[in-house]
Amino acid sequence: MKTLTLFLTLLGSVFAADRPNIILIIADDMNWDDCGAYGHPAIKTPNIDALAKSGMTFQHAYLTANSCSPSRASIITGRYPHNTGAEQLHWPLPAESLTFVEKLKSAGYYTAAAGKWHLGEAVKDRFNDVFEASTAGFILPTGTDAKPGKMVAKSPSGCEAWVSTLENRPKDKPFFLWLAALDPHRAYEDGALDPPHQSKDVRVPPYSPDTPEVREDYRLYYDEIGRLDQYVGKVVAELEKQKVTENTLILFISDNGRPFPGDKTTLYDGGIRTPWIVKWPASIKPNQRTTSLVSSVDIAPSFTQLAGLEPAKSFEGVSFLPILKDPKAVTRSQVFAEDHWHDYEDHGRAVVTQRWKLIHNTYPDLPNTPSADAGRSPSWTAIQKLKGLSGGLTPAQERCLTKPRAEFEFYDLKNDPFELNNLAGNKDYRPLFLEYKHLLKKQFEATKDYLPSKRTPDEFDRETGAPDHSVRKRPRPSKKDMFQTNGKY
Repeated sequence: MKTLTLFLTLLGSVFAADRPNIILIIADDMNWDDCGAYGHPAIKTPNIDALAKSGMTFQHAYLTANSCSPSRASIITGRYPHNTGAEQLHWPLPAESLTFVEKLKSAGYYTAAAGKWHLGEAVKDRFNDVFEASTAGFILPTGTDAKPGKMVAKSPSGCEAWVSTLENRPKDKPFFLWLAALDPHRAYEDGALDPPHQSKDVRVPPYSPDTPEVREDYRLYYDEIGRLDQYVGKVVAELEKQKVTENTLILFISDNGRPFPGDKTTLYDGGIRTPWIVKWPASIKPNQRTTSLVSSVDIAPSFTQLAGLEPAKSFEGVSFLPILKDPKAVTRSQVFAEDHWHDYEDHGRAVVTQRWKLIHNTYPDLPNTPSADAGRSPSWTAIQKLKGLSGGLTPAQERCLTKPRAEFEFYDLKNDPFELNNLAGNKDYRPLFLEYKHLLKKQFEATKDYLPSKRTPDEFDRETGAPDHSVRKRPRPSKKDMFQTNGKY
């Protein structure tokens, strides 16, 4: 036993010397371009912007899901949502799930998660420590090596244990940290940032009404991004204090788009496009930008490769590490994203390149209702007040209300970045539309995708937002109810 312990200690020391430390920072409901690094002129994100200046910014990064827990489940397993067993909101990952975290752990890495969890109880043991930001607002040590029963400070941002986790890590091992914020998830209140943003700082997209109430809603959202940014700065400062900056890779992303009508839970860029910034001074030159496509399903194979391991056969992504060496490298030609139940029933698929996007709305009879938290927001109230009034809403602002909606939507992202002009029925684009439709069919077949034969009930009323508590605990349907393999392409 002593010999084995000595061997593992030496092995850990070798790994610490030769392999990079890895930190994944996950914002909660932050839009891809809501920071200075992606061109926002007013949001206060000096630390996120500094990450970009020190490393590489990805212009075309996408998530596999437009919803919180399905997106995180996909990231940690390296699988598309429909293959994780956790594709609906709040469904926990099954105990048999293989994650990249236990592979790093078995290779000698210290692994810890701090902040928002949202993955279920069964995979917590993949980490040495889990410091969870609970709904009551406390950090609760719950990992296999944590000392239970200790409550730390109140946690409005979800980031309060980030630095302490970094401080208390074993110093003789490389480390992987899953740092997940609660910011900028709703609900919002004053006081998240001092000094706060101003109404004039807000950029209202064309699919939201530009009213004082909507501007105030966005302003508070900006403040939570600013608070998150401060914690990013604290993590970077602690790495510098420990003199481990040079060989530590930091990847900053979001789990899905901002929680506003027309963004989160949609397959538009406001739902599935993510900031993606990588800093790794030992291997990445500063101030680089790349237009190469990446997907969140690529994180698992990339991180295992960083540790010198072969990616698991279950991983469905590809490593993005070649892009870190050459910003012009191409690791994939398209990305795919999914839409599943999130407060309300929905189902859809999308394929995206740098220029074009095809969305397949599998349930076109249902409106594109925003998530329930967005449905309780001043932005949704403004839409509800203005609907039906002459000149009250533009077609773009009515999009969340429209039913039936188009089964297919096809967009030119270069010339139509807000995805307002559906080209699916335009005969001039018919050959290109069919090409992308074929890509969706190939993805459906290659990943053994399926259409549910039964729909999941809504948890809230689509207009009033009133909850239906009978739907809150949704058991997984039986396989005969889940699987219907005849995709409509």
